[in-house]
Amino acid sequence: MFRHTRLPGESAEYLAAREELRLAEIELMHRREEVAARRRALPPGPPLDDYLFLEGPADLDSGDEPVREVRLSELFTAPETTPEARPEATPKRPLIMYQFMYGKAQTDPCPMCTLWIDGFSNIAHHVTRNADFVIAAAADPPVLRTYARSRGWHRLRLLSCGDSTFKYDTGSEDKDGGQDSTVSVFTRDGDGTVRHFYSVHPRMSPDIAERGIDVLAPVWHLLDLTPQGRGDWYPSVDY
Repeated sequence: MFRHTRLPGESAEYLAAREELRLAEIELMHRREEVAARRRALPPGPPLDDYLFLEGPADLDSGDEPVREVRLSELFTAPETTPEARPEATPKRPLIMYQFMYGKAQTDPCPMCTLWIDGFSNIAHHVTRNADFVIAAAADPPVLRTYARSRGWHRLRLLSCGDSTFKYDTGSEDKDGGQDSTVSVFTRDGDGTVRHFYSVHPRMSPDIAERGIDVLAPVWHLLDLTPQGRGDWYPSVDY
């Protein structure tokens, strides 16, 4: 039950401003829900090639065990349907992929990506109750796994894009090997066709540098609650 609590010593001016803020936050929530509904209503996206990735053993501490090749279509864990299956039997379990800025021209792991993935590591087992979830990078498997081990990322499925054009084709890499972080969602049709459903980048327009996916990291939103806000603080990989 909603209860509007008046704090001891709260002035009428402060109370009025706080009430205006509460209503504005409700309006923002409804707007976010409207945008999410539009996202869910997107028409079928374009079919994709069945890109090849490289993956190490599930246990990050498994040292020098050889990596294996895995196709994009194999990242979906829901069973494929047969041609005779009813349309409503089509698998609905999507694939969420975070494209990590590490590898090729990005010789050092991105601090901002690291912040996001630190958080993902602790919630991945919740996400995977509803969707498949992976981290993909241009870095080679041993390099990627060594960094993941240093960060304690033990609940994440880590993939190297190897020699494929996947990152370039999906907009997270330029022709010179420069990297960009990207969150992508893919779906798989009942016949096995993988489709692009949605992608979002930090840089959503020329005037939005790194805000495009900050909704996925609670750090920023906790700082936004404070009097000084997020300011010009930037994460580091050194703490």
